[in-house]
Amino acid sequence: MTLERAKQLLGVQAGFGGFYNANSAKLILSEVNREHGQTAVDTLIAELELQKIFCFTPGTHFEGGLALDKKTI
Repeated sequence: MTLERAKQLLGVQAGFGGFYNANSAKLILSEVNREHGQTAVDTLIAELELQKIFCFTPGTHFEGGLALDKKTI
């Protein structure tokens, strides 16, 4: 997945907000992490203001739909 496509998909999820959309966003971010690394994930979280919408913070590691903070990895 390209970073531009991830940004588009995350924009849709952020537009709706809510629990189920947060799960979808986690899956998208886990794929971004796998393909592009943690820096790309942190950049998307900041650009799309996902901290305000889904409470995702930069530095959170996304893996297989799970959001793991720095302390658990």
